[in-house]
Amino acid sequence: MGATAVLPNLFSTVYNNELRNKKECLVIPASKLAQEVLRVMQKGKYIGEFEYIDDGIRGKLRVQLLGRITKCGSITPRYPVSLKTYYLWERRYLPAVNVGMLVVSTSKGVMSHTEAVENGLGGRLLGYVY
Repeated sequence: MGATAVLPNLFSTVYNNELRNKKECLVIPASKLAQEVLRVMQKGKYIGEFEYIDDGIRGKLRVQLLGRITKCGSITPRYPVSLKTYYLWERRYLPAVNVGMLVVSTSKGVMSHTEAVENGLGGRLLGYVY
């Protein structure tokens, strides 16, 4: 599995387990970026706690699900986004105004698009969740 497969795998695992009303799921493999994305989702109250499990190979993430995710996914390629273009991406990936969030990688770390706008930051789109 390539390094780029981590995020699509993270989003699809969370989404598929959410669909089945599971209380938690295991995301394999783990990565620092995956943990940052989960932290943003946690801050947005889409998931509960998550923990890193060292299995001696590539690691796993146990994620507590809250049943709050309707849809989520990774965005590929990782499009560059500027302050002025966030609304275009919101229209493309989110169902309505102020519903859900885009996950963005910025120079100040991974955050939601609303946080990035507040901080006046552009970045690269990683995924969306609502």
